[in-house]
Amino acid sequence: MRAVDIIIKKRDGMELSREEIEFFIQGYVSGEIPDYQASALLMAIYYKGMNSRETADLTMAMVRSGDAVDLSAIPGVKVDKHSTGGVGDTVSLVAAPLAAACKVPIAKMSGRGLGHTGGTLDKLESIPGFRIDLSMTEFIETVKNVGLSVIGQTARLVPADKLLYSLRDVTGTVDSLPLIASSVMSKKIAAGADAILLDVKTGNGAFMETEEKAFALAREMVDIGAKVGRRTTALVTDMSQPLGMAVGNALEVKEAIDLLANRSEGPLREVSLLLAAYMVYTGGKAASVNEGREMVEEALISGRGLEVLKRMITLHGGNAEVINDPGLLPGARIILPVKAEQSGFIASINAKKIGHSALLLGAGRTVKEDPIDYGVGLVMQKRLGEWVEKGETLADFYINNEDNCQDAIKVFREAIAIGNEKPAARSLVYGAVTEEEIERF
Repeated sequence: MRAVDIIIKKRDGMELSREEIEFFIQGYVSGEIPDYQASALLMAIYYKGMNSRETADLTMAMVRSGDAVDLSAIPGVKVDKHSTGGVGDTVSLVAAPLAAACKVPIAKMSGRGLGHTGGTLDKLESIPGFRIDLSMTEFIETVKNVGLSVIGQTARLVPADKLLYSLRDVTGTVDSLPLIASSVMSKKIAAGADAILLDVKTGNGAFMETEEKAFALAREMVDIGAKVGRRTTALVTDMSQPLGMAVGNALEVKEAIDLLANRSEGPLREVSLLLAAYMVYTGGKAASVNEGREMVEEALISGRGLEVLKRMITLHGGNAEVINDPGLLPGARIILPVKAEQSGFIASINAKKIGHSALLLGAGRTVKEDPIDYGVGLVMQKRLGEWVEKGETLADFYINNEDNCQDAIKVFREAIAIGNEKPAARSLVYGAVTEEEIERF
């Protein structure tokens, strides 16, 4: 078997066998197949695509390129949740504790944020003392004791994805459904969960900006799960504005705590409750999504979800007093209100630019090595469709370093359009994709 023959076969639009895909992935990870040949195959896949069987085989070949996590010591159906990335997307810090409070074990491996999105690990690390580098034994014991643990991905988890992701980034092959789907699902499968819930974002702050593209990606990933024996469900949710009001690591943790303490309303609460309900249903603890919704609402109102988060923070070495006193989280020297320059309706919000504004303040990274200032970011005071008076605050900026402050404010102002007409209301959730069907809401 030769790499060049596999490249030619896909270039000509033919179907690759499982053995050919396995040969290529293993050869690339071992260094026997060079970058230029891997680039050629990625471009062939980009133009010719892959069928669902090929995509599933590619996913599993990537899983087998490294270590897989064994969660069999944890009783019950282990459920993992993954978001394709957004702004103010603090769902994991809310939905996972609520699902765990309903006796669904959540053993989650997460990544760091890059670009305009914030990573769950970065948010958790804003909690003083919180460790994301637990040993596998500590990880499993934490899930068994609390029902929830979130750690960083190990270096040996799907090394093929790390290599291919870097190559896709510099060869113009990022926007390919089979390559995106296999990248996401390989990490989720290798992380050992029995069932997977996917939150596929759509809108101007998401990777998939159109609804149809988001449903296509959701279908692709659910099909992979079905073919490899993982119960997989995907929800397509809106990202045409920040989901929560806070954008920035410690600020988002505070918002999650407020929500779990039942002190806040809004889109973040609604989407988090729905995803938690699906996690409970997928984990077999509820006979329907509606029953799951009732269960997670009870876990919220009773405070059991907040208690799960508190106990997880303690077992991860963090200062759980942040639950009672969010002032213990990293803060900012300056809080600067950014005010509206005219009256009108908030006609549109470019979520990606809002995220970039927070990044300029120091809340995110442009490259993996960039340090993060956990205390900075912004808190929105207005949402899409709301009326704002000239001089009224649009957002409060939390600042420690004033170097890029004016640039951040400029980008923020570019993100907010104020007009005379109120925009049409947008759905928070567009539908669900399961193995059996696509249901539009």
